[in-house]
Amino acid sequence: MNNKERILTAASQTLLEKGLEGLSVRAISHKAGLSTIAIYSHFKGKQGVLDALYIEGFGLVRDAMLSTADIKDPVEAIMASSQKYLDIALDNEGHYRLIFGETGGSYVPSTEAVEASREAFEVLVRGVTRLLPGDASRAKRQRAALRVWAVLHGYVSLRHHVIGPMLDYRQWHAMAMEALSLTVAEISGHV
Repeated sequence: MNNKERILTAASQTLLEKGLEGLSVRAISHKAGLSTIAIYSHFKGKQGVLDALYIEGFGLVRDAMLSTADIKDPVEAIMASSQKYLDIALDNEGHYRLIFGETGGSYVPSTEAVEASREAFEVLVRGVTRLLPGDASRAKRQRAALRVWAVLHGYVSLRHHVIGPMLDYRQWHAMAMEALSLTVAEISGHV
């Protein structure tokens, strides 16, 4: 792992442990075992680290959705990319909490970071569009994509904040996929 990766890993872990208010260049450098100068030279400070985590987090989401683009059946593709999304949300919890504002604090993403979130959403819109009639309006496609994302994000948030200790991963995952399946069936007109 190179220094840049060590810094981002340390920042993600620190976010989980201390929240955004507890994240500082000093805390990151301590956890990464590097000097504060290393953080400033790679990221220009806390804002740069946060932007890098944000961009990386939405990149993971985007890549999960792109990874199933070659699946011909649109329902199967959405379900497969959604499974990957759930795994990413659990495997990269610090990133996930940052990109969805669950870390507290007042982080404002840079223009580049906001663009990364927009790109991830557009990939989802393209995938969900395959479920809809060809003449579906842009607004309808976006609403359908938001419904899919809301179901996924809702279950991830519940896992992070409420039901984590109550359900094991398999139960939580099955519940999330069942809810998503119903949403996808409704969107695609199979209900």
